[in-house]
Amino acid sequence: MERLRPRTIAGYAIGSVGTGGFGTLPGLMLLYYLTDALAVPAAVAGLVVTGAKVWDVVIDPFIGYGSDRDLVRTGSRRRFMTIGAVAIPVFFALTFAVPAGASTVAASIWVLVAFLLAATAFSMFQVPYIALPAEIAPTYDERTRLISWRVATLAFAILLFGAGGPVLRGETSSLSGYLTLGVVAGLVIGAGMFVASRVAPRGARAAGPTAPLPPGAQAAAPAAAVSALGAFRIAVAEAVSTLRRSQPFRVLLTAFFLQALATGLMLAAANYVATYVLESDLAVSLLFAALIAPALLVMPLWNRLARRVGKERSFVLASALFALATLCMVPLAWAPGAWVYLPTALAGVGYAGMQALPLAMLPDVIAHDARTTPGVADRGGAFSGVWTAGETTGMAFGAGLLSLVQWVTGYQSSSAGVTPEQSSAAIDGIALSFSLVPAVLVALSLVALVRYRLRRGDIDVPTEESAAHERP
Repeated sequence: MERLRPRTIAGYAIGSVGTGGFGTLPGLMLLYYLTDALAVPAAVAGLVVTGAKVWDVVIDPFIGYGSDRDLVRTGSRRRFMTIGAVAIPVFFALTFAVPAGASTVAASIWVLVAFLLAATAFSMFQVPYIALPAEIAPTYDERTRLISWRVATLAFAILLFGAGGPVLRGETSSLSGYLTLGVVAGLVIGAGMFVASRVAPRGARAAGPTAPLPPGAQAAAPAAAVSALGAFRIAVAEAVSTLRRSQPFRVLLTAFFLQALATGLMLAAANYVATYVLESDLAVSLLFAALIAPALLVMPLWNRLARRVGKERSFVLASALFALATLCMVPLAWAPGAWVYLPTALAGVGYAGMQALPLAMLPDVIAHDARTTPGVADRGGAFSGVWTAGETTGMAFGAGLLSLVQWVTGYQSSSAGVTPEQSSAAIDGIALSFSLVPAVLVALSLVALVRYRLRRGDIDVPTEESAAHERP
């Protein structure tokens, strides 16, 4: 059996330092930055964070289309990844660089534009990055091995940025502290992405004609050249085509979206839980340590369980464990205390599987689709574009859902260094957003997962045998 080289696995995994940083810090800090440092009302702050992230829904399929075409032309996805890695440090730093004294309107616009550009740079890297495992990992188990190391690195990055970010910012939540956070974190994020971009193979596909376009897309693609609008229409058509033809992808994406919504909500709520429920600036770092440290320890166990009983069954078990753990946090609303770190650690065990297993299942879905559907080779970018759009939208809606809860419960925004008195309703809303609501969302994802049909035998079979078996 062909095995991946350790250098390839390590290089690919380092990319998760960047993806973990960008996925964690904006979700953890940005809404809090707007409401508690720039005095932006919670409802407006939610629209800013959600709007910039939902932009990914528009651009990710387009980037996936472009990455697939670049793979055909150049034999590599490296160019897109490099552009994203180089651009993101600048735009990430600008997101947290609102000038002192700016009005709430000016601050909102500044953050929206800068974060939108940062999200675009991130997608330039992330979409082809997610497509790589189907191209560099040869088998079902090797993809699990590759993704397991990536997710272990991701867990470390989440711990590094989640626990270290508040320390880097400082306890006073000053604007200068946020600027320091943006500059340092942006450089680390960009460095991790740049290293991973070197792993993208050269000559992965011979340059030549592209695969046939999905039905309805031909009209948007003239023979000579494709306009930006035409390319976008093709990208959307390919994205819709992947969803229409691949039932396993629809199921996996639905479950992952709901879980991204749950984790995005918890991530956005963590700072508020620390400040207003546990009444400790240090608590946010402790919550991240309690969540991620167990994830790092049990990651190899989820990999081993997936080899024994299958990725899909292991994913169901991890999700159920996470839902149970977050449900156990509900008493936080009326009995706050250090006891919350215990169910948080239990949630971390489930969280490890919820991150590693669906990312290991996605390359299987891509490979299965390419093998069983004629004319869909080199469409990994289309799948990863839709996947990234779903993940980032879920995370963004998590922050938006929290801001909606805050608006309904009367949360009071403030300027940097000021901690206003919050009503009991506002504090209860924060606590339940960290416990009950995520539990319900992950439970709903389990309803989708029971319809996932791919098993090991559908993946690791010879091409001829598979085609004969699945041909109508």
